[in-house]
Amino acid sequence: MSSTDRPHLPAWFDISTPDAPRARRFYQELFDWSVNSLDATYALVADGDGRPSGGIGQAGPDSPYTGLVAYFPVDDVDTALARAEQLGATRVLAPIDTPVSRIAVFTDPDGNHVGLVSR
Repeated sequence: MSSTDRPHLPAWFDISTPDAPRARRFYQELFDWSVNSLDATYALVADGDGRPSGGIGQAGPDSPYTGLVAYFPVDDVDTALARAEQLGATRVLAPIDTPVSRIAVFTDPDGNHVGLVSR
């Protein structure tokens, strides 16, 4: 499940919340983040160099989760998710392609949400 970029560090974070505008304001003021809204439901958070490093999204009634999820880089999301499930994880968000990566989310045996991402 290793990736050549940063194998043991999160590659992305996502905050999914019932009130995304409030969360964007909160974190922008707390951490002085640069927040760029893509649309009414999702905004990118930039790191110090201006590169997107995470996002804040609007959770709706059909959202697979709410809260904070750290996404860890893997070479193959589908393979890593299958391995996590073999180890006792539960799939929350099936692998999907985004404009820049492939992602999935699972809960570990203790119920923590964990994301997988491959580029």
